[in-house]
Amino acid sequence: MDKLKQLHIGLSLSATWLKGDGWRDKDSRVEELFMGDFYVDLAKKAEKAKLDFVFKPDALFLDTKVLDSSPGWSSLDPTVLLTSIARETERIGLITTISSTFYPPYIVARQLQSLNWISNGRAGWNIVTSLGGVENFMAGEMPSSQERYAQAEEFHKVVNSLWDSFPGLSLLTNRKTGHYADHQKISTIDHVGEFFHVEGPLNIPSYQSHPLPLLQAGASPSGRAFASAIADAVFAAAPDITAAKELRNDLRAKAQQEGRSEDAIRILPGLYFFLADTREEAFKLHARAHANLSKEKRYETVQTILGLNLRDMPLDHKITADLLPNDDVSVRSQTHTNLLKNLITEKQPTIEELLSRPEVVGSGHWVIVGTVEDALVSIEEWVEADAMDGFIALPGGSLHSLELFCDKLVPMLVDKGLFRKDYSGNTLREHLLIDNQ
Repeated sequence: MDKLKQLHIGLSLSATWLKGDGWRDKDSRVEELFMGDFYVDLAKKAEKAKLDFVFKPDALFLDTKVLDSSPGWSSLDPTVLLTSIARETERIGLITTISSTFYPPYIVARQLQSLNWISNGRAGWNIVTSLGGVENFMAGEMPSSQERYAQAEEFHKVVNSLWDSFPGLSLLTNRKTGHYADHQKISTIDHVGEFFHVEGPLNIPSYQSHPLPLLQAGASPSGRAFASAIADAVFAAAPDITAAKELRNDLRAKAQQEGRSEDAIRILPGLYFFLADTREEAFKLHARAHANLSKEKRYETVQTILGLNLRDMPLDHKITADLLPNDDVSVRSQTHTNLLKNLITEKQPTIEELLSRPEVVGSGHWVIVGTVEDALVSIEEWVEADAMDGFIALPGGSLHSLELFCDKLVPMLVDKGLFRKDYSGNTLREHLLIDNQ
């Protein structure tokens, strides 16, 4: 472990505490889910705690079945939302989510550069290939994971070329000579590729001479290869230290193979926490968050993740690797599939144990249930094991859980030397120490 390694911490702006029956609490603020001030309040709370960034995940489809009993994935557009937050905050980073599968790269390059200007250099991009939503954008089936990542590589290249096509240094704004810009420094990109034909240049100058920080979330083989080549940070689904260390070691090694420093890529597992003043209260929050998940729904989730129908087997039956279907079976999320396959190969859980796994009940993330003191111990264990470079906070159970995190747990991390006491820079690149590699 690095001596006094300081963590990078972000806050997800998805209202994860509304899961299950959490939205029914009188203080859940569920009525404000589509109101900008709600998210501004969250971002200000995160900025007061000196977090690196706020981050808004996104999905481009709506599962209407879940709306009978929860908000599901219905949400504001993340880039528009973060633009409004930019006007109400000063230093915290703002990471939006935009799909390379469904959006045109010219629009994305322009939106991101606009957010960067409006926030004075605090913008970041979570580049995703999307798990669903094809029906809202095109005819036909969802492209394969390999095809989506091939398109993402080209997409990323086009966006970066567009940012370079109109450099901020080309702006002269010389009132005396009447020269606004040096047009010789502005050029077309004339990109002709497998997926995109883009001439350029972009119609907005780059805020800075370097690209925006990139976050990436895929942990499939294609996702890891993509992240190791381009990502500054990876939002990782890692339920335990073993999974996190494997991912971190693999991505750092792959980054070196790409000619990058191993420290150029930061592994930030999602930390789904249920914090309360007592352990008993915390476990009640966790149980309530998953109380409405029926056994049939859990079976359905396992079948979606693994392609495995377990309904006719007894709950005490052990699941072994020979029961797993072939790798060519189509699955929705390769990340969650790999997590459960590794669990089955290494530990042979019973069906009952499998049905209670975080990946099945709704999260493949690191879960902490307890007091802030319990959370501190767990975080220190992960730091000691070199399993992460920070984490993205996913508050569960109640808004009080988030308040305990910001008001009590973060100051405890500061006292331990694991987190900053104050910002030392003003941009997201500075918070993530990108230029220090």
